[in-house]
Amino acid sequence: MQGSLWEDAQKQGNQARAPDIDLSELESLFSTAVATNASEKGGTKRGSAISKPEIVHLVDMRRANNCEIMLTKIKMPLPDMINAILALDTSVLDNDQVENLIKFCPTKEEIEMLKNYNGNKEMLGKCEQFFLELMKVPRVESKLRVFAFRITFSTQVEELRTNLTTINDATKEVKESLKLRQIMQTILTLGNALNQGTARGSAVGFRLDSLLKLSDTRARNNKMTLMHYLCKLLSEKLPELLDFDKDLIHLEAASKIQLKLLAEEMQAINKGLEKVEQELAASVNDGAISVGFREALKSFLDAAEAEVRSLISLYSEVGRNADSLAQYFGEDPARCPFEQVTSILVIFVNMFKKSRDENARTAELEKKKLEKDKEKATLSAKKVLE
Repeated sequence: MQGSLWEDAQKQGNQARAPDIDLSELESLFSTAVATNASEKGGTKRGSAISKPEIVHLVDMRRANNCEIMLTKIKMPLPDMINAILALDTSVLDNDQVENLIKFCPTKEEIEMLKNYNGNKEMLGKCEQFFLELMKVPRVESKLRVFAFRITFSTQVEELRTNLTTINDATKEVKESLKLRQIMQTILTLGNALNQGTARGSAVGFRLDSLLKLSDTRARNNKMTLMHYLCKLLSEKLPELLDFDKDLIHLEAASKIQLKLLAEEMQAINKGLEKVEQELAASVNDGAISVGFREALKSFLDAAEAEVRSLISLYSEVGRNADSLAQYFGEDPARCPFEQVTSILVIFVNMFKKSRDENARTAELEKKKLEKDKEKATLSAKKVLE
C-alpha cells in the first residue's frame, strides 16, 4: 500500500471516506441476480466466480485421447460392451473392434494406479472409467484374445482348407494326366534323338528344370525353338495332346501357395485352440461373472476341436502328396520342393501354349499366302488363255 491512494486514505481519516451505502438496495439490485444466474447454470458461487468440477486424468494423455477416440467408434455403453465380450457375441462386436479393445487393455502399472486412487471415481476421465470397467473382468485381455480367435476361426480354417485342397487337386491332376505323361515321353525321345551318338543319347529320364530349356534351344535357321518343334510334332502326330493344360485346372493356383505359410497357419490355429482351452480352465474360478462366458466358450471349443482334427488330417495328407509330386518326376523333394515343381510346370505350360498359338498363327499366314498365290496363278492362267 506504500505510496498508493489507499495509504493516503488511511492517513486522511474521514476526509476521503466512502459514502454510506444502502445495503438492502445494493442486494436487491445485484445480489439476487448473481445468485439466480449461478443457480441457472448449476454452478456454485464463490464471490462472483463459478467453479466447475475438474475431470481427473491418471492415464497418459495421448493414450487416453486415443482410447476415447476408439470408444467413440464402438458407440455403446461400457456395461453393454462388457456383456458382449463375456457372451462372445459376434453380432455386437467385430474383429477390428475387439483388436482395438485389446490394444487398450490397462497395463499392470495403470491397474495399480487406478487401484491406489482414493478420490471420487465419478470424476475420472472416460479412459479411466473404461479401464475400471475392464478391471471388473478377470483376465480381460486373455478373454478378448480368445474372442478375437473365435471371430476369425471360421475364416482361418476355411482359407487353410481351401489352399490344402487346391494342392491336393493340383497334385492329383498332374499325376493322373495321361496327356502330360505322353508329352514328357515325347520330350525325352526328342532329347535322345538330338543327343544320339553321345553318352546322353540313351537317357531314361531328364531333370524337371530341363523343360525350361526347350524355348532356349533354337533351330539353325533361328526361326523356331525346340518348343515350337515339339508343338509342331504333336500337332501332326498327336493333336489330341495339344490341350493337355486343360487337365491341370488347379496347377497355377497351387503354384502360388507356399507350404511354409500353410504350416504357420496350421500352427497358429493349434496355438489359438490351446489358448481357448487354457482360458476355459482358468475361468472356472472367476465366479458368477464368467458363467455365461464359460458356456459360450465351451460350445465354441467343442465345434472347433472337431474341425481342427479334420484339418490336421488333411494337412498331413497334403504333406505326403506334395512330396510325391517331386518324386513323380524323379526329383528329391528336399532339393526340388513342391513350390519349385509347380513353378516349373506353370512356366512350361505357358511356354507350350505360347509356342502352340504362334505355330497356329504361322500356319494360318502360310495358308493365306498359298491361297493368294493360287489365286494369282489362276488369274495368270486365264489371261494366257484369253
